[in-house]
Amino acid sequence: MMSDQNNPVGTHAKRSLKIENLVKEYVPGKPILNGISFEVKGTSSVAIIGASGTGKSTLIRCVNKLIPPTSGNVYVSGENITKLTGKELRRARRKIGMVFQEFNLVERLSVMENVLCGRLGYVAPWRAWMRKYQTEDIDLAFELLESIGLVDFAHQRADSLSGGQRQRVGIARAIMQEPHVLLADEPTSSLDPKTSVEIMELLLGLSESHSLPLLINIHDVELAKRYTGRVIGLANGGIVYDGSPAGLSNENLKEIYGGASWLE
Repeated sequence: MMSDQNNPVGTHAKRSLKIENLVKEYVPGKPILNGISFEVKGTSSVAIIGASGTGKSTLIRCVNKLIPPTSGNVYVSGENITKLTGKELRRARRKIGMVFQEFNLVERLSVMENVLCGRLGYVAPWRAWMRKYQTEDIDLAFELLESIGLVDFAHQRADSLSGGQRQRVGIARAIMQEPHVLLADEPTSSLDPKTSVEIMELLLGLSESHSLPLLINIHDVELAKRYTGRVIGLANGGIVYDGSPAGLSNENLKEIYGGASWLE
């Protein structure tokens, strides 16, 4: 396992994400998120579900201030991210690994170079520009590529990969940050069912092996129920379900998604 200079060996249990009374308004007086609060600790895996437009992606992006919340607090391992700006925010974002729906790779760079982008928050700008990474970073990148089954693709351009392979590279890049929490925003939405299962298994496996709490925004309810230990359902700006996948009933799903015809 990779070392963490800000989280010494033996303190992995302290890794956590806490969201406290989070509000986000794009239009004043019309919150898309209204007082969201929950906590994820250790190697817990949590799926966020809800109809389109209920703020699932907004919630994920408020965690690392890609979208600034209107009010409320987000704590990563006890540090309040929402109060930070500039250099301090950039430093704190190293703790938040992000896996994107559309992969967000640099297509012209190699697989290895994309994975090493996960170290940009740790290296001097001139080193990043010259692609002069530390030997230990390169070794770790190779280890990750081995673990995700892409070590033989290390020197291929990212744009030569399939969608599933690109998402694996995106996940490896996030883990290279040595984060305290792993976020995934619709990581399977553009993938076929078989590849979606493989990506979910990879995310859960890396969350466990690297002692990371995992928060996944996902449309596929069955994948959420099959692979995560907890489901949070959003509707009308708030949390209407927070519990085990096994406890998620059709009545809960009606409240989350509205109506019943889609369940028939």
